[in-house]
Amino acid sequence: MTHDIQNVRTRLFGRTVSFDLDGPWTSYWMLFLRLTMGWWFMAAGLGKIMEYGVFYDAHGWMMFATEGTIIHPVTAWFAANAVWLPNLLIPWGQFAIGLGLLVGCLTRLAAANGAFLMFFFYFGNADWGNGFVNGDLFGLLLFLTLIVFGAGRVFGIDARLESTEIVENNQWLRYLMG
Repeated sequence: MTHDIQNVRTRLFGRTVSFDLDGPWTSYWMLFLRLTMGWWFMAAGLGKIMEYGVFYDAHGWMMFATEGTIIHPVTAWFAANAVWLPNLLIPWGQFAIGLGLLVGCLTRLAAANGAFLMFFFYFGNADWGNGFVNGDLFGLLLFLTLIVFGAGRVFGIDARLESTEIVENNQWLRYLMG
């Protein structure tokens, strides 16, 4: 067994920076993070599906909880014109995002959608009684971490999919995986 430490060199604000990633620890952490985030979102979506079935209603949150926040114009428009979309995307989207993360399939796509939902949850629940740093912000940051590190390549279906001929011939698909 080799102990692989990879040095990452990049540019940040015009300066060259470098740091080491310890291969095994990084892999274990990415797997743990992906599974934890997957379980969190799948359980949240499944809980809403089990409790409300097809009758989940985000209308009240979109109209009243977001009032006074920067996303209120968007949520108010959806509440008035297309409430069916958030009613579908919140429970079923959470479930699908969680499932994708748990099995490591289309991981970047799942994490990007998770980050999208967490953006709305963070700015829509913007009472910030405990400050700007809260669980919604951490969820957003963790989803972004999964995207950056390509966590689906660690013990996930994406690792297998990326070696298929279809993905090798269509490199843009790798942006959805990993």
